[in-house]
Amino acid sequence: MSNITLFSQIIAKLDRSKFKKLVKDKQTDKYNKGFDSWSHLVSMLFCHFARSKSVRDISNGLRSATGNLNHL
Repeated sequence: MSNITLFSQIIAKLDRSKFKKLVKDKQTDKYNKGFDSWSHLVSMLFCHFARSKSVRDISNGLRSATGNLNHL
């Protein structure tokens, strides 16, 4: 039995191919330095759902969920 979190289920509903097409059309990853648009979207969604108040809250929350988010 797989342990899929609610956050992973929400992310799975996003159409990644459309997202990649938008990124390519708008060239949002043109000058990125390792933090691409998909990672930014996932972290901002995590921030919103977790009601994080600071960047430290986001980084600690994502770090604690790393094992569950690897398949993304």
